[in-house]
Amino acid sequence: MTKKIDNPISDLREIRSLMERSRYFIGLSGLSGIFAGCLSLIGAGVIVAYQYAGEQGLVLIQRSFRLVSNHPWGIAPLPFLVLVAGVVMVGSFAGGYYFTARRAKRMGQRILDDRTYKLFFHLAVPLVVGGVFCLALIYHAHGGLIGAATLIFYGLALLNGSDYAREELSFLGYVMITLGLIACFFVGYGLLFWALGFGVCHIIYGAWMYHKYDRA
Repeated sequence: MTKKIDNPISDLREIRSLMERSRYFIGLSGLSGIFAGCLSLIGAGVIVAYQYAGEQGLVLIQRSFRLVSNHPWGIAPLPFLVLVAGVVMVGSFAGGYYFTARRAKRMGQRILDDRTYKLFFHLAVPLVVGGVFCLALIYHAHGGLIGAATLIFYGLALLNGSDYAREELSFLGYVMITLGLIACFFVGYGLLFWALGFGVCHIIYGAWMYHKYDRA
């Protein structure tokens, strides 16, 4: 009698699981969020060290593309920020791919398929637009708003791709957008908001996702 009741419930759960797998991307590993958050905090720490060594702030980025300066580290602020941001971004993508591929292998699923491409496309559109907007800010010497802009457009990207991922990307997206909008009114604290969003929030979100999905 018990088996007759349990089997339909088990079948329904299996059907639901198959439907989710056919629609949603397998999902980023929670460890990838933790890794990206830690890497972002390290990048923010390096920028603070750069400021401290040169005894100058990086609130405004002048429209100058010189690679060298009289800074003790020998590199100008703009290329230094681009270098740090590039390392953090590439490292985060590499870590995300590694941890997610490991999770996919454990679950017996493929990481690259139509669902993955749809998710990446919907994430990429706001990110590319945001990247161009940040270049315009640099061109017009409004670098103090870059931290806020990156948070806002990253949050919009998460919202845009949330329909194609099982994890609650929209929650993190709303948090990033809110932090970015607040940062718009505190120009001198853009790096702090950036570290809070990309660093602390990523770690908290990653730990939550790891506990909810990876461990399960």
